Amino acid sequence: MGAEFLFMDDNARPHRANIVDECLQSEDITRMDWPAYSPDLNPIVYVWDMLGRRIAARQPPPTCLPELRRALLDEWCNIPQDQIDNLILSMPRHCKACIASFGRHTPY
Repeated sequence: MGAEFLFMDDNARPHRANIVDECLQSEDITRMDWPAYSPDLNPIVYVWDMLGRRIAARQPPPTCLPELRRALLDEWCNIPQDQIDNLILSMPRHCKACIASFGRHTPY
């Protein structure tokens, strides 16, 4: 990635597991300082949620890692572009709601 690479995550508990810290350290990856309980204004979080819901709705569900990989790739390609576009267009509203709530909980 290069010397200037800086990894960003959102302080979620799974991202702070010892195994994650050990992996980042072993790869010499620097983690960005990120305040706890910071508002999540990254649209990819909502795309991951869409993807997770699509995977959860699959019948039958994936039962092994290769099946999960195929399902994720299939579902990723099948997320309608208009949903992504609407998400991007909603970000100014997300930002305004975040500012209005002084960075605390918003309805998004």
